[in-house]
Amino acid sequence: MSNIKKLAGQTMWYGVSSILARFLNYLLTPYLTRQLSTAAYGEMGLIYAAIPFVTNVFSYGMETTFFRYTNKEDDDRNVYNTTALSLITTTLLFTALLLLFQQQIANFLRVENHPEFIRWSAYIIALDTLALMPFSRLRNNNRPRKYASIKVANILVNIGMTVFFYSVLPDMAKNSPDSFIASWYHPELGVGYVILANLIASSVTLLLLIPEASAIQFKFDKKLWREMIIYSLPIMIASFGGIINETFDRIMLSWWSPAATEIAKKEEVGIYNACYKLSILITLFVQAFRMGAEPFFFKQAKGEDAQRIYARVMDYFVITICTMFLVVTLYIDIWKHFIQNERMWTGLKIVPVLLVANMCLGVYYNLSIWYKLSQKTNAGATITFIGAAITLVINYLFIPYFGYMACAVATLACYGSMMLISYFWGQKVYPVPYKVGKIGTFFLLMLLCYFVYFVFSNYVEVVWMRYVVATILLAVYVLFVLKKEGKELQKLPVVGKYFR
Repeated sequence: MSNIKKLAGQTMWYGVSSILARFLNYLLTPYLTRQLSTAAYGEMGLIYAAIPFVTNVFSYGMETTFFRYTNKEDDDRNVYNTTALSLITTTLLFTALLLLFQQQIANFLRVENHPEFIRWSAYIIALDTLALMPFSRLRNNNRPRKYASIKVANILVNIGMTVFFYSVLPDMAKNSPDSFIASWYHPELGVGYVILANLIASSVTLLLLIPEASAIQFKFDKKLWREMIIYSLPIMIASFGGIINETFDRIMLSWWSPAATEIAKKEEVGIYNACYKLSILITLFVQAFRMGAEPFFFKQAKGEDAQRIYARVMDYFVITICTMFLVVTLYIDIWKHFIQNERMWTGLKIVPVLLVANMCLGVYYNLSIWYKLSQKTNAGATITFIGAAITLVINYLFIPYFGYMACAVATLACYGSMMLISYFWGQKVYPVPYKVGKIGTFFLLMLLCYFVYFVFSNYVEVVWMRYVVATILLAVYVLFVLKKEGKELQKLPVVGKYFR
């Protein structure tokens, strides 16, 4: 239990950076859906669909590889220096390629009139990649507070600059049209100001990481690097499944949407992109948990109770994400107001599907420890290829008929398949005593509560009555969890006292 307490503490601090920081960024959703048209919001979705895909190529799995080899090698500094120098070299090369083909990429993303969007995005990706190893060093040295502070600072700068570009700068340009600062204002940029705000935030982040970056020494271990690359490349490939399903579907939707015009296709992307935001709470928790869990799992692998600890962690994880699912879906009449464009509310029906999909992804991340610990990272790539194939096939076949609903179903099918394959394969290679029956019970009760609410809300339009039923159903679920897991939950740090 002490090991789980340590993981909970680290996850809490990484949650400050991932959940709080990105939740602050999430608050930009009502602001941007009010400032931008549905089509412009879709254009933003297309740009930010491509960025994670390219970022994965820039980092090529070296973050996970760094944590693996710092626990495997005696000289941590050698691993840090080799990893950092590798990333610096490849970042310069990849950025040059992006700049060289910026117009072609702009055409591919249907923003052909704004190749500067691609140029600015390339700079963002480069800066974020250069910050990767300093951030990893903070995580490996158990300094989550500084990590969290810098991540929050990044988001605050991003929010501040976004508000400045869309609310302050236009007024300044109108009141003083001949001033120097007014020359910065170009209304035709539209969504470009979102990208510029992100670029400024990434620059500030790298400046704050100078102490960690300055620790890099120009000492490169070729033999170690070759071993790390063999380990890391399958991880990069494995990451594409999640990225393709999480973001690339916007691009496929812009290609194959049944909408009649180019503007209408971008509006479809805008609706899907906005409603996807409502599944972000589970996504954020999964990300925060993953950042705390990855170094934790590697360190626990040397212990005798590793498998039992992994199984217990899974129980807590599933309880949390099931509760979060109900909080979002049962109170969707509240959450929908984060989207300030009522035209986008037509896509709310995809939210439960996307929430379950991201739950499957979170479970998959927990399960994936088997191939990382057993040096079978090729297995992760194989699973991802299967998931990616499912995504592409479903989107190709059904987007022309069902639009963004096909994207949501494809996301669920991909993550659900990856989760099941990883479980059955992993149990043969690295058996972990997961309590499948108990986990399945929590999940089925969650779906039952949602189904009852869904049927009720279809017949009752009185909002306050919906809230009452939603609260009763959530209370039923929580009481069931407390009855089954109350004694174990009491042992958790910080929050355990609330279960007594």
